[in-house]
Amino acid sequence: MHDRIPTPTGAATGLASRAALCRAPAQHCAQSGDPVPPWRKRRVLLLNTTFEPLTALPLRRAIVLLVCGKAEVVHGDSAGMTLHSATSSHEVPSVIRLSNFVRVPYRGRVPLTRSALMHRDGHRCVYCGVRAETIDHVVPRSRGGPHAWENCVACCTKCNHRKADKTLSELGWQLPVAPHAPRGRHWRLIAGLSETDPLWLPYLGESAA
Repeated sequence: MHDRIPTPTGAATGLASRAALCRAPAQHCAQSGDPVPPWRKRRVLLLNTTFEPLTALPLRRAIVLLVCGKAEVVHGDSAGMTLHSATSSHEVPSVIRLSNFVRVPYRGRVPLTRSALMHRDGHRCVYCGVRAETIDHVVPRSRGGPHAWENCVACCTKCNHRKADKTLSELGWQLPVAPHAPRGRHWRLIAGLSETDPLWLPYLGESAA
C-alpha cells in the first residue's frame, strides 16, 4: 500500500499498520521509480529522555518509533498534518522524544562545516554585524592560515571582498571575540544539517537565524 500525502487533522491518509511498521522500519513503501513526495523527505529532531538532541531522523523512521511506542511527540507539524491508519492516527512530528534513555558515547572535535560555523556566529558577519553570506579565513589561506575553527568566521560578501588576502592588522580591524571550536553534542548534529526547523532551535541552544 502506498502512503498518500498527509492532510490536516480529520482527513484519511494511508499508513502501514502498527505491526508492519514495527517489523520492517527500514522498508520504503514507494515502488522503485516512483517520485518521492517532498513531505516524505523531511527530517524530525530526535531527543533523548533528557531533551538532549541526538539526531535528525527521516520522517518515516520517526513515525515507526511513535507507532511502536518508543517515542512521543514533543512538537507536531506547524501545519497540523496527521497520518491515519485503520486503527490509529499520528500527527506528523517536528520534534520527538525517546521513551527510554540511551547513552551517547563521547565524540571528539566537532567537524567544521558551513552550517555549524554560521550557527556559532549567529549568522552575522563578525566584522560589521550584517547577515553573513560566506566564510572568511582570519589569516588568509594565501598567508598560511589554516581552515580551522580558530581561523574561520562568518562574513558578509562586502567585508569578504574588502578584506581579500589582507590581515586584520593591515586593515586596522579587530574581532569582537576570538574564534573557537564549539563544544557540546548538539553541535555535531548542527554540523550535519543544511537547514533546521525553527521548532528545533530551543533544543539546539540556538536563537532563530
